[in-house]
Amino acid sequence: MSTAPPGFNYAKAYGIESVAGAVIFAIIYVPLFSLYVRQAIVRPTYVFIVIAFFCAVRIAAFVLRALLAAVAKDGQNLNLFITYEIMYNVGFFGLLYSAYSLVIDRGLVSDLPLPSDPISSLTRRRMIFRLLLTAAVSIGITGVIEAAVGTTQYTVDVGDILRKVSLYMFLILCILVAFQAVLLVRAEASYGTYKVSDGAFGARHGIHVLCLISLLLVARQTFFAVTVNDAAKQNNEHLWYPFAALPELCAVLLFAAPGLVPSLAELPS
Repeated sequence: MSTAPPGFNYAKAYGIESVAGAVIFAIIYVPLFSLYVRQAIVRPTYVFIVIAFFCAVRIAAFVLRALLAAVAKDGQNLNLFITYEIMYNVGFFGLLYSAYSLVIDRGLVSDLPLPSDPISSLTRRRMIFRLLLTAAVSIGITGVIEAAVGTTQYTVDVGDILRKVSLYMFLILCILVAFQAVLLVRAEASYGTYKVSDGAFGARHGIHVLCLISLLLVARQTFFAVTVNDAAKQNNEHLWYPFAALPELCAVLLFAAPGLVPSLAELPS
């Protein structure tokens, strides 16, 4: 891409055209950022802190997306385009890890006997999940940079391969989160419900909310997997907003369910 002709618009080449869509999403995330910052102060938990970080990154990413779409000079700026791509990838790390942490925390504060087989136990190890997430983000960022600035077709192809590897790693991790949620559903069906400390909706129906969050993340990543070999379709904003941006937003909204996120006092020391 570094050999692109003068005046080449990277934003338009990758389907970034709607200013209104980017602005609307940036505006929606502003009050959500404020909400989760407040929640992180009132009920300090890792989940709220990371979700607040995700909202901040999404605000910045959508502002950059709006600039790329609205200003021709910005759309032609390769560094600005790469910055947007990196921010978008890094942001999903926070959302996915928050979902994973919440599923694990809900299991910890319950009296449910969770499966102890090697696979189930391994997928509950936070450090391993963080390492895999970090690897997926790092590979994705490397792929974006190589594909964008590669001076040879080989380098560009390597970048595309790395992006696909990162995409499939994220999909597998999303499925692992959904798998953990299913384990909780099965445990509750057999042994009873989550140990409720109050009558809030999220405390009483949290497992259903968790399953919905997991499904939204899987759906989001499945869209990218299905369109991995069709860049035009993947970057089409008529598909990208409803199948990529909207599931993320809906998941973030669900985290706000009262009583869904256990407080530090509820978590085992």
